Amino acid sequence: MIARALTIAGSDSGGGAGIQADLKTFHQLRAYGMSVITVLTAQNTLGVHGVYPQTTACIEAQLHAVLSDIGADAIKTGMLYSAEIIDCVARGLQGTDARLVIDPVMIAKGGTALLQDEAVEALRSQLLPLATVVMPNLPEACRLAGLPLTDRMEDMEAVARALHALGPQYVLLKGGHLCGGDAVDLLYDGCEMLRLASPRIATRHTHGTGCTLSAALTAELAKGRSVQQAFATAKAFIDAAIGEALAIGGGIGPTHHGAYQLLDD
Repeated sequence: MIARALTIAGSDSGGGAGIQADLKTFHQLRAYGMSVITVLTAQNTLGVHGVYPQTTACIEAQLHAVLSDIGADAIKTGMLYSAEIIDCVARGLQGTDARLVIDPVMIAKGGTALLQDEAVEALRSQLLPLATVVMPNLPEACRLAGLPLTDRMEDMEAVARALHALGPQYVLLKGGHLCGGDAVDLLYDGCEMLRLASPRIATRHTHGTGCTLSAALTAELAKGRSVQQAFATAKAFIDAAIGEALAIGGGIGPTHHGAYQLLDD
């Protein structure tokens, strides 16, 4: 039976992030992709031009329709936007045995807020305790943990420990905002810190990197991989996608979701 992966996230009309990036990634990694759309955005490579949240009734209906019939082996959340949507999603996920990946999408590349300030506590208290993996970038992690913003590698372990104390089984701390020649991510399970480094790729076309990485991890977890195995594949997938990033549009272009598959051709 094919692995089933569900994304609960916002729609990116430009196709580089959100639901669109997630479904492309699921397909490339041979998982059957499904979606619950939380927010519609008017978006392109130049930025976010409009944010239109869906009603909680709409979100609840989508979630029930998918899980009551098809089911899911792994689920990821992306842009949730408000405390009301987070509460709706948390209630909808109660009782599922799917592995859950939380990507706490907070700010777009261009600076637009994608999570309301009052929703941060709801994310902490309602979704993080349900998570198999929470995978913020460093600014998101510091905000969730209530710690000062840092860009130093030596601070990553303290941030990871503070996040793990909020309830997720694993913390995958993305190090793309760190200074230095390598991009270093950190995986923490409450006991062991696992670092995975790769050379930093010089490109401005990085739209959707966080969505794509979390979708790759979700697809691999849906296939029954361990978190460590899924982490390694997701890292390779995003490195390939950034390495072949698409210079389309007039702003920050998207990563190439088909690049990882090309490595086998």
